[in-house]
Amino acid sequence: MKRRSLMFAAVTLPGAMPFAWAHHGWSSFDQDRPLYLEGKVVSSRWQNPHAELMIEVPADLRLPADLPKRALPAQSAPVDGPGLLAKAALPRRKDRQWELELAPLTRMEAWQVREIKPGTLVSAIGFGTKEEKGDAVMRVEYLFVDGKAYGLRSSPA
Repeated sequence: MKRRSLMFAAVTLPGAMPFAWAHHGWSSFDQDRPLYLEGKVVSSRWQNPHAELMIEVPADLRLPADLPKRALPAQSAPVDGPGLLAKAALPRRKDRQWELELAPLTRMEAWQVREIKPGTLVSAIGFGTKEEKGDAVMRVEYLFVDGKAYGLRSSPA
């Protein structure tokens, strides 16, 4: 019986490893340096543990002049949204493609965000990884789509 269990693990574990490595805890993100990104959606994954977008960032990305003044929605958790907008900077990395990690699907539904299709222009405020190594990934705090803002830290207030 033990041998059969070991063989099953040897066969199935390599297939599961990419999924385990692909997801990481929030502690790996630099919450002292909010970033601003915008771009066209290349692909989306609307599944748990959280929705994800892959975006193509323009080479001439700039901070919008109106960013600190953007209206933000109320959330059930306390978030200093205006402070994040005021501190937001462009990433130091020059990657043209970024993975945006959004909220779990239940929270996306609470905000009434439907699956975002490729070709859609989005912008986001969030946090990149501390080491800035590996894939270009942002944990999104605020998502802007089609003139609407969504606070993804918690549910709508």
